[in-house]
Amino acid sequence: MHFALSEEHLELASTVRSLLARHADSVAVRAAMVSEVGYDGQLWRLLSEEVGAAALAIPEEYGGAGFSSFETQIVLEQLGASLAPSPLLGSAVVAADALLLAADDEACARLLPGIADGTSVATVAWADATGRWRTNGSGIRATPGEPWRLTGEATLVLDGANADVVLAIAETDDGVGIFEVLGDGVTRVATPALDPTLRFATLTFSDAAARPLLLDAAAAVAGLRDRAITAVSALQVGAAQRGLDMTVAYSQQRVQFGRAIGSFQALKHRMADMLLQVETARTVSWAAGWSASVDAADLPERAALAKAWCTTALDHVAAETVQLHGGIAITWEHDAQLLFKRAHALGQLFGDAGEHRRRFGELRGLG
Repeated sequence: MHFALSEEHLELASTVRSLLARHADSVAVRAAMVSEVGYDGQLWRLLSEEVGAAALAIPEEYGGAGFSSFETQIVLEQLGASLAPSPLLGSAVVAADALLLAADDEACARLLPGIADGTSVATVAWADATGRWRTNGSGIRATPGEPWRLTGEATLVLDGANADVVLAIAETDDGVGIFEVLGDGVTRVATPALDPTLRFATLTFSDAAARPLLLDAAAAVAGLRDRAITAVSALQVGAAQRGLDMTVAYSQQRVQFGRAIGSFQALKHRMADMLLQVETARTVSWAAGWSASVDAADLPERAALAKAWCTTALDHVAAETVQLHGGIAITWEHDAQLLFKRAHALGQLFGDAGEHRRRFGELRGLG
C-alpha cells in the first residue's frame, strides 16, 4: 500500500508554505509573538480568507468548507515548520471539534460560522490546576439551574486571554459535560509560556453563567483529546522538519578545517538520524490524522502513539539542531531557540510522551 498526499493535498501544502514564506519569516514571527494578541492578525486573515484554513474541517451547513480534519493537519504541519503563532489549533481544531462532538445543532449554527471564517476566536477551558487535560473531570464545577453556573479554575487555556467564544469542560453530579460560557463571572489572567509563540491563560469562574452543550460527555471529551493530540503531532512534525532543514543548510555553509562541516562523516550520520526521526514522526502523525478524518475505531491508539512518538522525535531533532549549530544556537537571536522552546512546550500540551505511551500500552492490552 502506498500512502502519500494526493495532488490536492500537495497543492494545499504548497499554497500555505508560500503564504508563510511571505508573511512569517523570522522577523515577522518574533514581532507577532510579542504583539497584544500573540499572533499576526493580517496573516490570520490571509490564512482564513485566502486558504480557508479555519474552515477546512467544518461542515458546509455551519459555514465551513466541508473537507476533513486531515486537510487541517496539512496546514498545521506547515505552520509548525514556520514556527508562526496562530489561533488555528485552539480555535478551529479544539474548540470547533468540541462543538461538533457535542452535536448541539443550535450552538454549531451560531458559533461555527465565525470560527470558520476566522472572525471569531474560540477556546476550550479544560486543564485543571495541575495542568492535566483529564477526560473524566476538570477543575471546573457545573451547578444546574437556569442558567447553569460554573465555579472553579482552568489553566493553560489556549488564547484564553482574548478568545471571544469560551467553552468549558466541567464536572457535574453525573460526570463531565461540555458547556458554553455565556457572560460575566470569568477572570482571565495571561500565563507566561516557555514557548513565546504560544499564548495561554488561566480562567477563573465565579458563578459564571453557562449553557450545557452536552452532558454525560465522557466519550466526547475522550474523542476531543484524541483529535487535539493528533493536531499537535502535526505541529511537531512541521517543527522537526524545520530543525532538519536548518541544520542541513547550516552544515553546508559552516566551514571548519577548510571544508564544510556537512562533509564530515560523523555529522552526516547525526543528520541521517534526524531525517529518520522526521520521517517516522510524519508517518505516525499522518496515520492518526487519517483515522481522525474518518472517525476510525483505532483513533485512540494511533493518536496516543502519534503524540508519544512525535514528542520524542521533535525533542531529539531540536537538541541536535542546537548541538550542530554550535555556539550560535544558544543565542536568543537564532531561531534554534524558538525551535527548542516549541519542542518542549508541544511535548507537554495535552499530555506528555510518557502519559500517552502508557495509554497506548493499555489500549493494546499491555498493562
